[in-house]
Amino acid sequence: MIGSTVRGALTGLGSAGRIGALLAEIGNGGLSERLHPDPARDAAVQAMLPHVGMHGWSVAAARRGAGPDADLLFPGGPAEMVEAHNDLLDRLLLEAGETLSETRLSRRVRALVLLRLDLTSADREAVRRGMALLALPGHRIAAARMLARTVDTIWRAAGDTATDWSRHSKRAILAGLYLATLLFWLRHGDPAETASFLDRRLAGVARIGKLRARLSGAARLSQR
Repeated sequence: MIGSTVRGALTGLGSAGRIGALLAEIGNGGLSERLHPDPARDAAVQAMLPHVGMHGWSVAAARRGAGPDADLLFPGGPAEMVEAHNDLLDRLLLEAGETLSETRLSRRVRALVLLRLDLTSADREAVRRGMALLALPGHRIAAARMLARTVDTIWRAAGDTATDWSRHSKRAILAGLYLATLLFWLRHGDPAETASFLDRRLAGVARIGKLRARLSGAARLSQR
């Protein structure tokens, strides 16, 4: 079930080309504007989570968890419910990031990615259902908004203060890493395996960065 949903999510979010376009949108900025916090909406999301496994992100789950009028808090329908859940998790991550003891930026980013997944460990089925919903036609922009907000939250919680072009490139790179790690986690679920997968991806990014630096240095020398 999870494997088929992951395949569906990859197909729905896009082929390699469409995923690349989505990451480019994130890298260009403009998608990470925060939602306005709403305590009533947060409470409704938390109350409906136990029902999402059976009913999906739906009016039925909202009403069963938070009362007969709970769906009125989400005029955008199920996709807005998923977005509200994602936004709540981002804010919880931002708070949790203040307690991290890691000081190196790269290690803080790693810890925050894993913490973001850990925050949803009890609601993995709800996340899976949300990914399946976002894989449906018409939800690509909503998916991009959520991914952009999450990676922006991770960088902010890590302490990144860049304002130049690197701000956007960092977010585009992390978006790809986070999406791949999220899909791996949905498929396998094991925290240790997920951490190892993330470490391999981070190591790959580091190798590419070093190679680019060497090539850039060589190019500068050849121009002298």
